[in-house]
Amino acid sequence: MTESGPNITTPIERDGALVAALRRGDPTAADDLVAAYGDRACRLATRITRNAQDAEEAVQDAFLSVIRKIDTFRGDATFGSWIYRIVANAAYQCCRRRRRRGADVSLDNLLPVFDPRGRHVAPVVDWSTSVDDPARQTELRLVLSAAIEELSDDYRAVVVLRDVEGLPHREIAETLGLTVVNVKMRVHRARLFLRKRLEAHLSMAGVDSIPGVTGSEGFELPSASLSGAYR
Repeated sequence: MTESGPNITTPIERDGALVAALRRGDPTAADDLVAAYGDRACRLATRITRNAQDAEEAVQDAFLSVIRKIDTFRGDATFGSWIYRIVANAAYQCCRRRRRRGADVSLDNLLPVFDPRGRHVAPVVDWSTSVDDPARQTELRLVLSAAIEELSDDYRAVVVLRDVEGLPHREIAETLGLTVVNVKMRVHRARLFLRKRLEAHLSMAGVDSIPGVTGSEGFELPSASLSGAYR
């Protein structure tokens, strides 16, 4: 089977043929799997592990799992989505294996301070105009990339899956073996941390701050810059 075969014209048809070949145990099926999904799987694993060697190990483990578990694929999701969930889980487990005590940054001392009503104690910087400025996009991508490097594996994984890959909270929870509530909490805390890093950078760059009384909800990170931090 080849991706450019004359009778395979869409991703759905290609995936259908690939699934059938894997189930039959065709000798070229594993190579076809890598050809079709290897690059994106490697990018996803690298985004989560931030380490090329760990990402390669995670992808190898994931593709072996795909081959072994191919009979469990029921088509409830696309074949690609099913693969990427396995890759994300393998990358996350790889991060957990390598974790060293005290190596991760603690967010508790870096997050904004809230009052008992959930409102920011300090004035909130409104930098929405600045982050939408095309001239700042490259700069902001670099800042976000550096900030994401500081996140612990637990927080980085959920941010990548939610804000870069666009997975819903339920799928992230199933992929990482967490509750939906826990996923939402981690996404929220990670976004607060990344926002604070952006605020610090923009403040040093001379962006005017506008006092506000925004609560802990109701803001989003600049998605274009966040996605671009991984390009």
